[in-house]
Amino acid sequence: MRAKSNILLITVDDLNYDSVGCFGCTVDNITPNIDKLASEGIRFTNSHVTIAVCQPSRSTLLTGRYPHHNGARGFEEIDTSVTTLTQVLSQHGFLNGIIGKEDHIAPKEKFFWDEYISTYNEDNGFGRVPELYYQHVRQFLKRAKNEQRPFFLMANSHDPHRPFAGSDDEIFYFGRHTTPDRTYSPEEITVPGCLPDLEGVRKELAQYFSSAHRADQTVGRILDALDDEGFRDNTLVLFLSDNGMALPYAKTNCYLNSTKSPYILRWPGRVAAGTVSDALVSGIDFTPTVLDVLGIPPIVGVDGKSMKETILCGSQHHDDIFTLFFKTNNNHVTHQALSYPMRCVQDKRFAYIFNSWSDGNAVFLNESTEGLTFRAMEQAAETDEDISRRVNFFKYRVTEELYDYSLDPQALCNLAEYPEYQQLLIRMRQRMHEYMEASQDPLIDDFCRKVYKDLT
Repeated sequence: MRAKSNILLITVDDLNYDSVGCFGCTVDNITPNIDKLASEGIRFTNSHVTIAVCQPSRSTLLTGRYPHHNGARGFEEIDTSVTTLTQVLSQHGFLNGIIGKEDHIAPKEKFFWDEYISTYNEDNGFGRVPELYYQHVRQFLKRAKNEQRPFFLMANSHDPHRPFAGSDDEIFYFGRHTTPDRTYSPEEITVPGCLPDLEGVRKELAQYFSSAHRADQTVGRILDALDDEGFRDNTLVLFLSDNGMALPYAKTNCYLNSTKSPYILRWPGRVAAGTVSDALVSGIDFTPTVLDVLGIPPIVGVDGKSMKETILCGSQHHDDIFTLFFKTNNNHVTHQALSYPMRCVQDKRFAYIFNSWSDGNAVFLNESTEGLTFRAMEQAAETDEDISRRVNFFKYRVTEELYDYSLDPQALCNLAEYPEYQQLLIRMRQRMHEYMEASQDPLIDDFCRKVYKDLT
């Protein structure tokens, strides 16, 4: 691809990987536009973001560096010394634009935006009106056409982030309810295996899926704008979710439902329509990949590596990946940024999680713990022993977790204490230590003190 080609990155906010039709979701007509995009390009079935919370996930995408290398461990700005993807693209004449979630890419001046459009306001429907995204994208593309410049556009839906469509939280945040094109009933939805099938869970999931469907409509209208301005054939389109759904055992954790992302790439003339790749890929690779396909020299010191050969030749990419979590946001639920350091090493089958914060007393708290789902789980836990164990594990965890995702993708059975898995546990500890050491992870001393001391 020549450096004059264009890049369109579309993100949706807090969409679980399995909430997409082409990734296995059985909810009726949930994501027709995303499914169509997948049919026109390549769909990655083993794709993960590096950290499962909004701002650090996006900061990692646009720097190619782990959060402890770029400075944005939580809801902070990246370090001023870090080179960003859009900084390099600006130096090569690109028109850079961001629509929505712009405050989650900070500081503004490090990203060299030529168009900087906020959608989280009343005039823009709090980032939840697909038609307004169509208008903003067309406006940006007209500018690129008039200035005869290649472009990088990051268009970010606020759906299906909380508050979900029809929820009481919308009144708290917006002062009104939003209006999705389709409202799902509790009977129409599928309950993920990481959650119990309870009335309150179904009610909140119905609101979430109504928001997810609207996110899909936003994706469709963004792509319509690209077509209507005549940029379809010379634009590389990339689509992903920044992390999993804002429900227990998903967002702000290190589980499969936390970091696995529905990653799709459409590259007209270069990638065959309907391609499916099982390569293990990571959000840390986004920046080096974009620069490589554009023929621009890489940024020195990034942690990721280009996926170009994987995209073009179907090769494998990583044998395993390193994902992380540091802290939650300061919101009306947490009332401050709360530190819950977690690390995960996973390959296509197994995942090992180190919970540095778990000590039997500290209680995990995030935005989902005040939602209908967790409240329903806590109520059911009073009379149901299985749900009680599930609630308590979410709140307190243990230092080490080990899962076989080929048999247990919902992380229901922790294998770390099973005698037959001790050799695997040792190997995964060793691999995590290698990742921590190579990335100069500040958690390495704690890891060695708590679980790795017998192996050093």
